[in-house]
Amino acid sequence: MDTEAERQALQWQVGVWNRISQLYLREVDARFAPVVENIMRRGDLKAGQRVLDLGTGTGSVAMRAAALVGPAGRVTGVDISPEMLALTRQRLVESGHSNVDLREGRAEQLPANDGTFDALVASLSLMYVIDRAAAAREMRRVLRPGGRFVAAVWAAAERCDIVLFQQTAGKFAPPPPVPGVGPGALADPTGFVGQLGDVGITVRVETEELGFDFPDFELAWEVLAGVTTAQLAPERRQEAKEAVQAVMWPHGQGPRHFRNVTQFLVGRVAG
Repeated sequence: MDTEAERQALQWQVGVWNRISQLYLREVDARFAPVVENIMRRGDLKAGQRVLDLGTGTGSVAMRAAALVGPAGRVTGVDISPEMLALTRQRLVESGHSNVDLREGRAEQLPANDGTFDALVASLSLMYVIDRAAAAREMRRVLRPGGRFVAAVWAAAERCDIVLFQQTAGKFAPPPPVPGVGPGALADPTGFVGQLGDVGITVRVETEELGFDFPDFELAWEVLAGVTTAQLAPERRQEAKEAVQAVMWPHGQGPRHFRNVTQFLVGRVAG
């Protein structure tokens, strides 16, 4: 990595994902299932293909991909979080998927050989990449000519409630070690699409309005902000909580539907 700030940013992110792994499996996976389904549909995976799942997290995408490529195919899941990978290994054992291997690593330095994969999928992970130009080069490096690329990123806060929620809470926390990283970081994906094009991955952007529900404010706070605000001073944390409630639950703490406009980056490597 190039700078001390980048090292700190990676360390901070690993800590967050490690702490949230069990909560993510319990409360987030099911709510993000429509995003996974849209990635699978656009990925058009075939039996026998080799697939890289970048930011595999709890393994939901990897397991869906493994079923599509079958025993003759192979899925490699890469994540920065050892706790997420440990959780996914357990799920793979329980589900009986034997055509998935997991590797600790990051988008800027993918642990894979050149031209290994027929497809690369990234579900809601690229917003957290620190150096996206380096990641674009790495993704191109590991894809074969003609390889498919599908990623999902959130839209801007005014169209995506989860981004509004997290950005509202985040105003009360210290700034991240490096700028341009977080849920809304690719709300305008134009620059990143250009970086992908520069390395030979031609991408178009497709948009879907997807959503999910929370039964009450307290659960939403625990799931979406509890971990990332846990280290704030109690009074500061309470201020953040009240600010989110005022913006998103102005009429009480009951059920709320989250409107989540999701942007899918869909493309191929030239050749």
